[in-house]
Amino acid sequence: MQTIFVSKPAKWAPGLASESDWQEWKDGKKSILNAPESPKLEFTPPLFRRRLSQISRMTVQVVHDAIENAGCGDIKQVFASFRGEIKREFEINREILEDGEILPASFANSVFNAPIASASIALGLKSGYTVVFPSKHCFVDAFLCACAPVLSGDEAAVLFVYADECIPEEYGDSRDKNAQPLAFSFCLSAKNDGLSVPLELSELKKELSPADFLKTVL
Repeated sequence: MQTIFVSKPAKWAPGLASESDWQEWKDGKKSILNAPESPKLEFTPPLFRRRLSQISRMTVQVVHDAIENAGCGDIKQVFASFRGEIKREFEINREILEDGEILPASFANSVFNAPIASASIALGLKSGYTVVFPSKHCFVDAFLCACAPVLSGDEAAVLFVYADECIPEEYGDSRDKNAQPLAFSFCLSAKNDGLSVPLELSELKKELSPADFLKTVL
């Protein structure tokens, strides 16, 4: 069996403001709100954060908190998401349907790597990142992708980041009813620093959702 060590997760979701809220969520007593709320990011310049979407704001927040809490410093990041900047993508599609054209400004921050790129800019990170779109909706595959450079010895540690934002109401019944606005991040390493949680990779079930995975490491 292969073991990876996971630091205490940094996490953010609408409706869960305190550690007690998160514990109640883990115990099934509270739910994440399917709402467009996002972190305030008061540690960033107002002009910078004003332009950010919910997913980018959540990503910046959890990367900031993970680095602060785990003390891992500027290490390589692996970012995973199922939907990316879905609200911005929806607006672009609406422009095509209604106006028959797309304004250049609409592309601003709409690409899949925008959230983790925003975090790198906001926090001055220079180690680089990889972005992963999980095939067949398999979150565990994305997580294993982040584990690979650590287990192979190519990296001493990697910062894993997951985020997805609230799906626009306009998608109606086509929306995934299990989708939740949620972001979390933690440091992965091959050695136990005394504070990390050991995780046996062979015991991870392929059907684990991001929320269920987070509950296993909280």
